[in-house]
Amino acid sequence: MRLIILGPPGAGKGTQAKLLAKKFNIQQISTGDILRAAVKKKTPLGLEVEKIMQAGQLVPDETVNKIIEEEIRGFSNSHGFILDGYP
Repeated sequence: MRLIILGPPGAGKGTQAKLLAKKFNIQQISTGDILRAAVKKKTPLGLEVEKIMQAGQLVPDETVNKIIEEEIRGFSNSHGFILDGYP
């Protein structure tokens, strides 16, 4: 199962994604959560993202795509995933 939840900020995408992930036992991939975690961990990609975010700019699609790809590759026993806030 692969789901994508789209909507404006504050529409409840994250809330619904968490509920669906739990109900169907699938992974939730939230770009915002992943970006914040990378910044907090001070990973090379996180440091790059931090500069962009501090400048008030959007993180380029290419960078977000790399992060999503890394996240999906890390799933070993998943029945699927939900992309929350991506693309």
